[in-house]
Amino acid sequence: MPNLLIHPRDELLQTMERIYRYRMTTTSGGNLSIRETDGRIWITPARVDKGGLRREDIVCVHPDGRVEGAHPPSSEFPFHRAIYAARPELRAIVHAHPVALVAFSICRQVPDTRLLHQARSVCGEVGLAPYALPGSTALGNHIAGLFARGHSCVVMENHGVVVAGENLPAAFQRFETLEFTAKTILKARMLGGARYLTEAQLALPHRHTQPQPTFQRQPASSAEKELRRQLCDFVRRGYRQRLLISTEGSFSARLDSNSFLITPFGSDRHTLNLEDLVLVQNGAAETGKTPSRANRAHAAIYSQHPEIHAIVNAYTVNATAFSVSGAALDSRTIPESYIFLREVGRIAYGLQFENTAQLAAQISPQRPVVLLDNDGVLVCGTGILDAFDRLEVLESTAEALINAGHLGPITPMSDVVIHELTNAFLK
Repeated sequence: MPNLLIHPRDELLQTMERIYRYRMTTTSGGNLSIRETDGRIWITPARVDKGGLRREDIVCVHPDGRVEGAHPPSSEFPFHRAIYAARPELRAIVHAHPVALVAFSICRQVPDTRLLHQARSVCGEVGLAPYALPGSTALGNHIAGLFARGHSCVVMENHGVVVAGENLPAAFQRFETLEFTAKTILKARMLGGARYLTEAQLALPHRHTQPQPTFQRQPASSAEKELRRQLCDFVRRGYRQRLLISTEGSFSARLDSNSFLITPFGSDRHTLNLEDLVLVQNGAAETGKTPSRANRAHAAIYSQHPEIHAIVNAYTVNATAFSVSGAALDSRTIPESYIFLREVGRIAYGLQFENTAQLAAQISPQRPVVLLDNDGVLVCGTGILDAFDRLEVLESTAEALINAGHLGPITPMSDVVIHELTNAFLK
């Protein structure tokens, strides 16, 4: 959710710091802007180090063309202005050169967002703008023309990507989600190729979204307060380690036999606060909050498995590549992987929306981790730390398997070794 009281200078500065920190642009590459209702455009400056940007470096361009600031505006200001003219409802733009989207750019292709229902919902169909000289009117016309036709994400041939939104958080969300989608497609191609969702499959999450009962909560107990602190800490850590993206990925923890805490729907995981978490009790959510759509699946798992006290739905690039490719993820790589992951299962797309009890029945102590076809991964644990540790091991294992595929045939641990590990650690 946008902070309506933050100054555009600070909002642009904070978002650029975030993009640069996660290596989604370079020192010299990329620019951001915000358009105010009076027509003023705040934009990052030309030729200023993105890693050392200060709030006083941000430039304001007035509707009459007057520039206010210590530097000239970004050289790409013409296409920012052209996009705003083509789509007056848009209030923020992100342009950068993240590596996966640049790969698509230099091949003159766009990522197919039908890979994941969240990607399609957030990014829509991606446009492809013909090459033109950076900063030129021609480039602005190419890009603005695609935005005028309804695209909110545009890959620029041999250049990078530009996305826009009704505010800067929304534009950043699209940008990050699109780069994640591009990375996942590239990884999936190393596993034999990605599978994409049909229009009917894309509609499933929306068709099965129903109003949830609510309840008026009582003051939080000390146990709930402690659980909130732990869950927030691990959600933010998961985002920093790129195990979650800003608004995708759900993490819950059991409070007691009838209730659990879960991340909210659509809230930025990077800035999650204690009060943002949603208490779900006997199938009802605390008044005034919207829990993650995964909360019904989590409730079904908690109901069937009293030993499970934490659950993560995550979109980690490498494990999700297995999810979208159909390739089997064999955990018999190193002892740690097998001990933590056991036999990694797979659940057909749609079950998480249509039959959560059946999904829960496919979880067991021998199968605490499942790949959700075209919907990331689901990881269960005896507590928050256990689930998080298991998620880290899963992503590391998936990345090692993808990398090993470039070296030669993969040799899993033998049945004798697995039997030995089972007797030593899993009984």
